[in-house]
Amino acid sequence: MSRLDWVNLLYIVGFSLFIVGLHMVRGPRTAVRGNLIAAGGMTIALIGTLIDPRIGDWLLIVVGVVIGTLIGVPAARGVKMTAMPQMVALFNGVGGGAVALISLVEFRSESDIELEALIPIVLAAIIGSISFWGSNVAFSKLQELPWTKRRFPVRQLTIVNSVLTLVVNALAVIIIAGADAQLLFWLLLVAAGLLGITAVLPIGGADMPVVISTLNAFTGLSAAAAGIALDNTALIVAGMLVGASGSILTKQMADAMNRSIANVFFAGVGTGGTSALAAPEGGGTARSTSAADVAIQLSYARLVVVVPGYGMAVAQAQRAVADLATELEKRGVEVLFAIHPVAGRMPGHMNVLLAEADVPYEKLKEMDDINGEFARTDVALVIGANDVTNPAARTVPDSPIYGMPILDVDKSSSVIVLKRSMSSGFAGIDNPLFYDPKTAMLFGDAKTSVSDIVSEVQAL
Repeated sequence: MSRLDWVNLLYIVGFSLFIVGLHMVRGPRTAVRGNLIAAGGMTIALIGTLIDPRIGDWLLIVVGVVIGTLIGVPAARGVKMTAMPQMVALFNGVGGGAVALISLVEFRSESDIELEALIPIVLAAIIGSISFWGSNVAFSKLQELPWTKRRFPVRQLTIVNSVLTLVVNALAVIIIAGADAQLLFWLLLVAAGLLGITAVLPIGGADMPVVISTLNAFTGLSAAAAGIALDNTALIVAGMLVGASGSILTKQMADAMNRSIANVFFAGVGTGGTSALAAPEGGGTARSTSAADVAIQLSYARLVVVVPGYGMAVAQAQRAVADLATELEKRGVEVLFAIHPVAGRMPGHMNVLLAEADVPYEKLKEMDDINGEFARTDVALVIGANDVTNPAARTVPDSPIYGMPILDVDKSSSVIVLKRSMSSGFAGIDNPLFYDPKTAMLFGDAKTSVSDIVSEVQAL
């Protein structure tokens, strides 16, 4: 076998492990092993790249791997779970940026690029640049940087997006038609980057999980295009896996919100920031409660459904919540967890947090499975979730979340909401659930509140 045959064999083994690893991350019991298997596949693919006779200076690759490892490992190990969505957005953006740079290098290094290589180079440059800059805007919104709190004009930015799309397409056609001016390629990268920025700017924080998933799919597709240009089998397969899985996840999350992907990107839901919560028509008052009263309600319930949201993530209250569930189960109370597909700031955010706290996976119930249980639920304990429990999605036609499937917590016999204040959620709209006569509000940091409830339960 020639060295190139060994390279292809290693690539086949590598992307086979990618597929196995991706299959195993579907569930928490095998997710860690799946990640390790996929990482092993990446290592094998890297070895294949290093021994590829077509590679010029492999020492630069080794240096790049070392630098990336020294940056990536400490960053990943040190990040808090509350900041995990931001890290996902950044890492995803770095992937897209890397592909854009590869495309630029390939375009500059070849004087006469064949059409079958030029087309994927241009596509990789466009998609990679959009993903890089769009992911940076997504990171800024998730990090709630001050400049992201202003309202961006959706209609005007839609016009700008249309113009930039035409410019990007025109530059791409000119370059593919044979124009070899490197300035045009730089302009292509800039125009695509601006498109990535302006496309994400008007999107509200409530839609960030869908945006992250979409940009992740973009990064995968750009990597696959770069793999075609470089004739790298492993990169093609890995990119297509990311692109396909990201696209499927994006569609599923959009369906869970009862919205089209186009509506997510062009409707601008939640871009107005937080607003003061007003009482519903006909009056109404939010009723506050204490940890002791909540403990009594929970201890004498038959079924308690915990609804986690971003407030739980911010307070890092997942372990306290797991301890509360354990204490209640000791008293014969059935405890389930209701998971909305877009709760939190990234796909699967609540699942990751609760798995970290060793909550049994069978107790995590998806929206379609748990909604039928709320009618027999004695107490629904809502921890920092807002938009995904808002009944306005069913009853207020002019609400921006109207039609979005929600968790039917208002059908429970009693509702306890843990929040810091009476502020609205990331969608920037009021939640009439807080004024429902059966709802009681426990104000404060979620971790402190839950810990106080656990202490009161233990004292009963």
